[in-house]
Amino acid sequence: MDLQDKETTCGEILPVVIIGNGPSGICLSYLLSGYTPYLSPEGWHPNPLLHSKLAEQPHLSLLEQDLEYLCEGLEGRSSNPVAVLFDSLLLPDSDFGLDHTSPLEWRYEPERAIPHLVLGKGPPGGAWHAMEGSMLTLSLANWMELPGLKLKDWMRDKRRNVRNDRATPAEIASYYQHYVSQMSLEQNFACSTTVTSVTREPGEQDGSPSCWRVSGLQRREGEILGVTEEVPFSLLAHNVVLATGTHDVPARLGVEGESLPFVSHSFWELEMAISRGELDQSSDPVLVVGAGLTAADAVLAAHHLNTSVYHAFRRSVVDPGLIFNQLPKLLYPEYHKVHQMMTQQPHQSTPSLEPAQNLHSRPSSSSYTPLSSSSTPSSSSSSYPGYLSFPCHRVAAFRPDRKCILESDSGEQTVVQVSKALVLIGAHPNLSFLRDKGRSLGINPDEAISCRRNPIDVDPFTNKVLAADGPGMYAMGPLVGENFVRFLKGGALAIVGDLSKQWSWRRGEKAVTADRRVSCRIDAEVLDS
Repeated sequence: MDLQDKETTCGEILPVVIIGNGPSGICLSYLLSGYTPYLSPEGWHPNPLLHSKLAEQPHLSLLEQDLEYLCEGLEGRSSNPVAVLFDSLLLPDSDFGLDHTSPLEWRYEPERAIPHLVLGKGPPGGAWHAMEGSMLTLSLANWMELPGLKLKDWMRDKRRNVRNDRATPAEIASYYQHYVSQMSLEQNFACSTTVTSVTREPGEQDGSPSCWRVSGLQRREGEILGVTEEVPFSLLAHNVVLATGTHDVPARLGVEGESLPFVSHSFWELEMAISRGELDQSSDPVLVVGAGLTAADAVLAAHHLNTSVYHAFRRSVVDPGLIFNQLPKLLYPEYHKVHQMMTQQPHQSTPSLEPAQNLHSRPSSSSYTPLSSSSTPSSSSSSYPGYLSFPCHRVAAFRPDRKCILESDSGEQTVVQVSKALVLIGAHPNLSFLRDKGRSLGINPDEAISCRRNPIDVDPFTNKVLAADGPGMYAMGPLVGENFVRFLKGGALAIVGDLSKQWSWRRGEKAVTADRRVSCRIDAEVLDS
């Protein structure tokens, strides 16, 4: 969609603008387009208390019911109550490995549709288009799907054999893009857009209400073939939904030398180095920093190439907070393998290393002491040749000669020679379009917004941003701590439930105003006669 057609020079105010076109924005657009969930006449839920509550008013859609009442007593793997409720209704008892049919039915009711616009930097699907395409997703395939289109059915149409219950990011990205087309949502999506500012506009003296101004740039093909230009846009909206996800800004260590050319913060840069032939079994080891799934994917990719790997991470291998200790071994064998490597082949300190104080200065290359040969990843006696882990270690510095200083919790430092360093410790959302990057919106307003440590503070049953500069701002998805697709759908339900009440009121107000105008005209005609 060309946003030039949406410019609000005439003062038109859009009901809803959604910033972010990943699964959060797509699911929200689906519900805003008039697709409405009801308890099916034949529907049954294995939770008898929830089923009895739903059956009290079966003629009402889920959007019209008291979500707080329905959420009472439910437990699940999310801290957001509506996320647990909607997940339970879409995938009953899925945490127990059961595949119950959802008790919901979806009805298309165009009279309920609320006009909206979804803005995104790339095609629908958001960050899924930028993820490595061959690894398998952490979530089960049906956990990744959106309402109204079974992912497994779509995958079977795309390939003959579905060998397991997980999909690749490339398949998921393609599914989300197809979903927007299949559900006829394209007219609501404006891609190739970058939002640069979201501000509160005061009301006018003529009585027009205050609203949000959303400004930014849209990439478009210029008049000259092959030339892309960025065209500014500015929109007014009664409501703004923050749904940008969390993959925009890679997290950094903040240590000396982190900006050196051999240090990367993206898995894609490892893929590019491999494709260019820069890494092979004769290369110096690759240093992978981090203990998340992206770091594990990097370890697997390098190990598959027979390139040696140093793997440094802050946690202990037995820390219950480590993601590998939370995954079923049978379902995630490749990540269990990485965890085995981390556990079975840790670095052992040796007395041949120089004292730590000699490494704090910027010494010449001759004063570096390399890792002991008995502990290098090429050791043939190990179960996983070419791999060495550094539990409870942090990076103290990177040096221009491709040497990295690793420091243990006890303060002991080790120097390793590497060909490339990959810092894969997560990412932060890009909220640069908000005042002070949105810090004031977090649970702790003194810290930057972090999807895991400091999410945006919202009302649990409406997803309204509690510290917004004015009414009509919502947040969903990773920004409120929902990092799994299966749970972000609950945010869409909460937001549309709240917006539906506003929209019904606005439509009723317009109808009353129109009736008054007709009544006044009739009265005037009577008086004239």
